[in-house]
Amino acid sequence: MTASRHRIQDKPTAGFPGGPARSQALTPVAFVQAIVQAYAQRGKDPAQALRSAQIKPEFLCDPAHRISALQMERISGTAMQELDDEALGWFSRRLPWGSYGMLARASISAPNLGVALQRWCRHHGLITDDIRPQLTRAGSQATLTITEQADLKALREFCLVSVLRNVHGLACWLIDSRIALQGAQFPFAAPAHRDVYGVLFSGPTVFEAACAAISFDARYLELPLRRDEVALRHMLKHALPLTVLQYRRDRLLVQRVRQALSTQPADTHSASDLAALLAMSPRTLHRQLKDEGASLQTLKDEVRRQRAQTLLLRTDRPIKQVAEASGFQNEKSFMRAFKGWTGQSPAEFRQGSGSAPGSPGG
Repeated sequence: MTASRHRIQDKPTAGFPGGPARSQALTPVAFVQAIVQAYAQRGKDPAQALRSAQIKPEFLCDPAHRISALQMERISGTAMQELDDEALGWFSRRLPWGSYGMLARASISAPNLGVALQRWCRHHGLITDDIRPQLTRAGSQATLTITEQADLKALREFCLVSVLRNVHGLACWLIDSRIALQGAQFPFAAPAHRDVYGVLFSGPTVFEAACAAISFDARYLELPLRRDEVALRHMLKHALPLTVLQYRRDRLLVQRVRQALSTQPADTHSASDLAALLAMSPRTLHRQLKDEGASLQTLKDEVRRQRAQTLLLRTDRPIKQVAEASGFQNEKSFMRAFKGWTGQSPAEFRQGSGSAPGSPGG
């Protein structure tokens, strides 16, 4: 399973995990049962929705049965139209077509992702008060929490999972970037299909928590939006899925690489060392940096040059120590690199700085 979908559109389709081939049966039948329950709440027959997705009624009796992402999209889309409810019965009142599109429109003009998500949370309270989404930031971690303000009953899991997938997918789309989750938590016991949570939500998943929430690096909140009203209209008109895991690029990766190179120079000598530190393969590291128009060598040179120049100007450390502190394994390679950057040797650069090491003007 490498992709999970949640669409926001005029006639949205909510999808769940699928692999590279959307015909791969990996979505738990529990989510189909939740849709059937929504029909029962409205006194309607789900037969047409099941037929549209080629889901046999007897499959609903087998808790181990799985369907494909495409089947999930089809039954969800049909159900939303027949029930006239984008929330598929989660809340005490229907959410007519366009409700989640309206939330996206309210966020599209925000200057950065943090403001966009704050708006999304605030406006979600205008369409239903059964749940209250809230974005908080504590140090380096951002958390989007869902507080239940009404009894969601049998649709509780489907609702909480879907809303968090919805907002995560929108956030990724808004900044055109994969947002790696640091973790997810849910206020119910681990279901029999708990394995699917590892695909729906990257990072560890905790069950029986106080509330539902996802957490991620707070620096994503500072990234500017890369979509506009035209892009939003196109997305809604053509019903394009917001697929979180389709994003190879992570627009925070360059910042994470810079930070690792700056704070852990001894642990980032090679691409393999750095990739291990960032929990990815060297190939993925190089590919994602290329997607962002950067290269590891360029970032290394930038960080090492800045650190070396600072140490040469502000301290009286020997050149050998400056080389080590800047991430070089030996003095000779440092001196060769430094001359390539500045046209001077480290000693010439220090001598020509015009101020003594450690002085206020250095």
